[in-house]
Amino acid sequence: MCGRFAVTLPNDAMAQLFAAQPANTLPEVPNFNVCPTNQVHVVRSGETGRQLLPMRWGFIPHWYKAENAGPLLINARSETLAEKPAFRDACRMRRCLMVATGFYEWTKSSQETRLPWYIHRQDGAPIAFAGIWQDWGSADERKPTCAIVTTGANDSISNIHHRMPVILEPHQWSLWLGEEGKGAARLMQATPDNTLTYHRVDPKVNSNRSSGPELIEPFDA
Repeated sequence: MCGRFAVTLPNDAMAQLFAAQPANTLPEVPNFNVCPTNQVHVVRSGETGRQLLPMRWGFIPHWYKAENAGPLLINARSETLAEKPAFRDACRMRRCLMVATGFYEWTKSSQETRLPWYIHRQDGAPIAFAGIWQDWGSADERKPTCAIVTTGANDSISNIHHRMPVILEPHQWSLWLGEEGKGAARLMQATPDNTLTYHRVDPKVNSNRSSGPELIEPFDA
């Protein structure tokens, strides 16, 4: 799964990278501790091309009467994405890219202490998570919400966690966004072992109130 991430790419550079028209209300960057229910940077495709938009991280099914009327859906399992009532329509018609610089996962020490790790691309490039989105709310208060698609971890990441986000390469973006017809399902697999690297970081990232670039710096236990 993925429950926290960082994004450091400036908004204008992000729009240029994804060839997307940026909204005027994008979240501030850098943010080294993006948490569930925060507004996040999302790329989706529309009639006028790609758009870079803010969305609530936490997918809200249309039948929820309130934002907290059910489980907080920040991740969606690729293996059941097309069958789950909450996700199946979005899987077919509302796929997106969620932008990050890196993400966090946790292991436990022998004393059951949570040990955070920062995971990022070896080549230093931004990460594009495969995502799905859903508008929720009354007609005059509609808000876009999203979730990260996850899959079984590759051999490298399985040292930390048994699940990982689906991470897409630039040549795969168009297919996932629905710009190249059908076949996006084949993209829902773990990235190759040599794509990512990771290191321990300061346990203060365990708090969703922590911030600052030191959160992603290597930490000597």
